[in-house]
Amino acid sequence: MEITIKSTTLFTAILLTGLSAGLFYAWSVSVIPGIKNISDLSYLLSMKSMNRAILNSLFFLIFFGSLIFLGISSWQQYGNGAIFWFVLSATLLYLGGTFGVTVFGNVPLNDQLEALDLSSLQTKEIELWRNYYEPRWNRLHSIRTVFGLLSFLVVLASTFYKK
Repeated sequence: MEITIKSTTLFTAILLTGLSAGLFYAWSVSVIPGIKNISDLSYLLSMKSMNRAILNSLFFLIFFGSLIFLGISSWQQYGNGAIFWFVLSATLLYLGGTFGVTVFGNVPLNDQLEALDLSSLQTKEIELWRNYYEPRWNRLHSIRTVFGLLSFLVVLASTFYKK
């Protein structure tokens, strides 16, 4: 088997997309259930803390790297029959369903939460804020998780086809 730039790019796209999908999936089955039953204030403080902590180079590598390497791989696979269509489909799934939902959905909610001075709010206001934030954030997170997993499965499936 010859290792080429094209195959290395596709491998990297698969790896990063799998890591991204895995991160979102793991969050869905561990963090969300883990903080579901804590107090409203603890929930909001926890989400603020986790939202800050995730903004790091390793997260950016997999989150942005997935999109970049999927895009490059789509371009490299152009004219390569079914492989191109699988990789392009994975790119579009990730772009719209994972990247887009995160950037235009979860991040604005996180920014609203970050701007909130929890120490200045009454108990009822904190409860209302959680009731606003949590279901929206979780719904958007579920969408990006499903699309991340679909993107990973589709780009992985591209490796089973030959020109």
